[in-house]
Amino acid sequence: MSGESESQPAGLRKPKMMLSVFFRDARLVFKKDELGSEIIRIALPAAMALAADPVASLIDTAFIGRLGPVEIAAVGVAIAIFNQASKVTIFPLVSITTSFVAEEDTLNRNTKIEAEKTEDLKKDAKSGEAKEPLPDDEMLDNMEKVSDTNSGKNIENKESVSEDDCKTIKVSSSTHTDTKSVNPKQKKERRHFPSASTALIVGGILGLLQAIFLIIGARPLLHIMGVKSGSAMLNPARKYLTLRALGSPAVLLSLAMQGVFRGFKDTKTPLYATVIGDLTNIILDPIFIFVCRWGVSGAAIAHVLSQYLISVILLWRLMKKVDLLPPSVKDLQFSRFLKNGFLLLARVIAATICVTLAASRAARLGSTAMAAFQICLQVWLTSSLLADGLAVAGQAIIACAIADKDYQKATAAATRVLQMSFILGLGLAVVVGLGLHFGDIIFSKDLTVLHFIAIGIPFVAGTQPINAIAFVFDGVNFGASDFAYSSYSMVLVAIASIAAIVVLSKTGGFVGIWVALTIFMGLRTFAGVWRMGTGTGPWRFLRGRLLP
Repeated sequence: MSGESESQPAGLRKPKMMLSVFFRDARLVFKKDELGSEIIRIALPAAMALAADPVASLIDTAFIGRLGPVEIAAVGVAIAIFNQASKVTIFPLVSITTSFVAEEDTLNRNTKIEAEKTEDLKKDAKSGEAKEPLPDDEMLDNMEKVSDTNSGKNIENKESVSEDDCKTIKVSSSTHTDTKSVNPKQKKERRHFPSASTALIVGGILGLLQAIFLIIGARPLLHIMGVKSGSAMLNPARKYLTLRALGSPAVLLSLAMQGVFRGFKDTKTPLYATVIGDLTNIILDPIFIFVCRWGVSGAAIAHVLSQYLISVILLWRLMKKVDLLPPSVKDLQFSRFLKNGFLLLARVIAATICVTLAASRAARLGSTAMAAFQICLQVWLTSSLLADGLAVAGQAIIACAIADKDYQKATAAATRVLQMSFILGLGLAVVVGLGLHFGDIIFSKDLTVLHFIAIGIPFVAGTQPINAIAFVFDGVNFGASDFAYSSYSMVLVAIASIAAIVVLSKTGGFVGIWVALTIFMGLRTFAGVWRMGTGTGPWRFLRGRLLP
């Protein structure tokens, strides 16, 4: 049997799991080598930028909470609607932009290097022709002419020649010096990145559409969320949602630009811009809410202004690197963005349905169980932000490596970020478990709610390693531009998970829901392991075959 399988062509062999690839160079996971330093340099600012917004939102919520329970409840519903609408568009846009810009940047850099090599070869060829030796007969004639000249004239000639040579040397050296002095002053040319230009256009259009959708559909959307026409929450929620919707173009544009910077492996610039914007929001909140007495409207205006400030900062920095005006409309990559964007859109919807269904099933268990579920769910999702930082680093590095056909680095980067994610998950499991066990009183003082939280702690903490690996696998697959598989696999995972949520919520109640969510994340992780572990799709080079 083994002989038959070896004689089969590579394309006909059934893919086998190559789990050893995930343990490759595992001893180097903590080594601060070039790859490790590059991962940390990208991942740490990315994670901090991702965590900055939730922190600012918590402070925002604290200010709004002083207005009263009605206002905080109204704003909570409005934020949930806004975030859900943004999530559908943001995730595909940022993920696609990061991969495309990273690939394009690598290809442009390689093209420039090849052009410089070609230019150097041409210069060497010309200099070789100039230094070609004279024929023997011409050399003899010159020697005879030199011997016939008298010594006096020879001396005069030498003096004149030496003076001329000195002048020539001085002129040439001064010219060379001038050339060198000019070069540092020359500004780097801004490069054309069609993917970056396309991302900004798509982001702007999506932002405008989202703003129109939220403004027009504010009342119906709030009604769907349970805010009835006679509710005291309706007016403040509608005001907040309508004003926040005006910031949708800024949100989409800023995140599209963050995707561009991530493609350049620059996560510090988005971090600085995000911190400045969030600090502005925190400063303006008390002024607009209490001093100007604008209430929830003031909170929304402060948030919108901070988002536009972030966009302006990122645009200013981006325009120094990139010429955002493409040479031609034909250079834009709308078809490529739309094709992969719809794939990731289906992926986001599938994942969102699973989490939303789990929340709705928890709501049927009563307000107490629902309160505990929401607390556990928020902790469960928030802890993934650190893993998302590793996912961003893996995506950018892998996209550049594959575009450069450096498959060894792509493999090393993928395995390293996955190994780091597992260790990060173990650390988060300990921190989250102890934090919820001793700090659950921060979230609620209701003994029944605390009892349900205690039941959920093993699931929330125990699944952290699985969650971290699953989220980082997203970045790994996106870095390999494996958007189709990421989408189709998530849809299949969602179908199985939805069935598990429905069945287990009926039979196991609160525990059953968390078992189903554990299955959901486990299947996501398995999908990533299977793709890379079998060496299929863009990972075919792991089986000795190159990418097409």
